[in-house]
Amino acid sequence: MKVLKFGGTSVGSAESIRNVRNIIAAQSGRKIVVVSAMSGVTNRLVEISEAVRTGNTNSIDQLMLELKLKHLQLIEELLESEKNKRATENLFLELFCGLEEAIKEQPFNEAAVITFGETFLSLIFSEYLEEKGTSNTLLDAKEFMQVSNVENPEISTVSKLLKAVLQREVTSEVYVTQGFVRIDRNKNISTLKRGGSDYTATIIGAAVNASEVQIWTDIDGFHNNDPRFVENTSALTQLTFEEAAELAYFGAKILHPQTVSPVKERNIPIFLKNTFTPEAIGTCISDRYHSKGLKAISAKDGITAIKIKSNRMLMAHGFLKKIFDVFDKHETAIDMITTSEIAISLTIDDTRNLDKILYELDEYGEITVDANHSIICVVGEGLIDDKDTCKLFTLLNDLPVRMISYGGSKNNISLLVDTKNKVQALQELHQKFFEPKILTET
Repeated sequence: MKVLKFGGTSVGSAESIRNVRNIIAAQSGRKIVVVSAMSGVTNRLVEISEAVRTGNTNSIDQLMLELKLKHLQLIEELLESEKNKRATENLFLELFCGLEEAIKEQPFNEAAVITFGETFLSLIFSEYLEEKGTSNTLLDAKEFMQVSNVENPEISTVSKLLKAVLQREVTSEVYVTQGFVRIDRNKNISTLKRGGSDYTATIIGAAVNASEVQIWTDIDGFHNNDPRFVENTSALTQLTFEEAAELAYFGAKILHPQTVSPVKERNIPIFLKNTFTPEAIGTCISDRYHSKGLKAISAKDGITAIKIKSNRMLMAHGFLKKIFDVFDKHETAIDMITTSEIAISLTIDDTRNLDKILYELDEYGEITVDANHSIICVVGEGLIDDKDTCKLFTLLNDLPVRMISYGGSKNNISLLVDTKNKVQALQELHQKFFEPKILTET
């Protein structure tokens, strides 16, 4: 069994969806296909949710109409038979009535609304496959994606429920289901957070012990730097699970940060491929490494640095525990941390409870807060043992670096810079590490 995930622009139009069908048809064996919502649909559903909370009925009506017309237009463009078009329209309109009911329910559940994009597209996609001769079974992810803890999904629970669903359904070569959605510990509809369809795919992959998981996007795999800001980046053909996890967590947009964890311990490879150039090699993520040293650079924005200065308490027994307990109490993860004789500096990317955190930290010393920072993450197997790694620190000659995390992992070195200097940092590091190799190869 393979698991294939398609999202974003891969399912953004009728033409793109035709590409997806060709990719599926070209692969033998049984497959579970995980789809996201069409491009822009989840954003519209979020806007609808906000309009519901503010009571803006005019906005709700307009946005709902846009969503309905967008999907009806897709059905019209995608399906050929008039009979199939009308039948699919009727099925879609039944689902759309479910969305209309969801926005009226009290108490209001935003997740129940914003996950309808995946529900809509999976239905239309399943009907399109059927028309094209690809027999398939549409599965409701809410029947088996019971994930109480997003950080540590219960794979055995998902596996048991999914196997029961598959046994109940007619055996099929292709199963189609929805990404992003989950059922929480209270049996309510929830989500795996934005971009979570990648995570859905690897949770399902682990649950069925898949031979591989394929993540199809609009880029040829992981690049060695961010192509939005840096020229002459190149795709990486191989990454280890550890390398990919570091890059995803520290800002590489191609992959949801938690995607790797469900399949890592089961050694199920992940392939990152481009829907629009399926012949491209892409990136294989597995337990094998082909070379040591620096592989790639990524950046994570929205970072806030907090410094706690205390002449009398820092070295006291239990002081660090008290600091960490404050962040734990407010469910706020720490990304980087450095200490000196009289101060501790750390970073967070979630500031929802920042005021409460600062209020409690105030009793431990003088507090300084610096917002609008970015973490530059440099990743590679055995990076800290590589003789070329010293080039990284020459960046200090050109830019102010707020913090450096070195030695916490053999595969990652992180630098904190002001976000206004992020692009310059990415470009300079690319020149130092990758462009000499390009010149040598040419």
